[in-house]
Amino acid sequence: QVQLVESGGGLVQAGGSLRLSCAASGRTFSRNAMGWFRQVPGKERECVGAVSWSGGATYYAVSVKGRFTVSRDNAKNTMYLQMNSLKPEDTAVYYCAAAARYESGIATMWYEYDYWGQGTQVTVSS
Repeated sequence: QVQLVESGGGLVQAGGSLRLSCAASGRTFSRNAMGWFRQVPGKERECVGAVSWSGGATYYAVSVKGRFTVSRDNAKNTMYLQMNSLKPEDTAVYYCAAAARYESGIATMWYEYDYWGQGTQVTVSS
């Protein structure tokens, strides 16, 4: 059974940092694109960061560029999202995802992803 499990969410004050982890099990995604999405009630799921299988290519939403960093450790089948200078508008449920169809490049749309984690809540207080 393929599973993606996020961890590292929580409550933080504005200006603070959090590091999310996404551990995959059941299969390896070392040759697949992966990404981080977030969603707030009533809004569409948004890609905040994505990374190619090698880590050589990355994508960031404009709203998080310069503050968030996506990375991955293929030996550990794990992806990370380092979030710095957090703002109240970063409050959301954060999901990690893997695009089994993408063995090159990066994917930034939710429908390009095949496997999803259960989500972890990030709350930034002002």
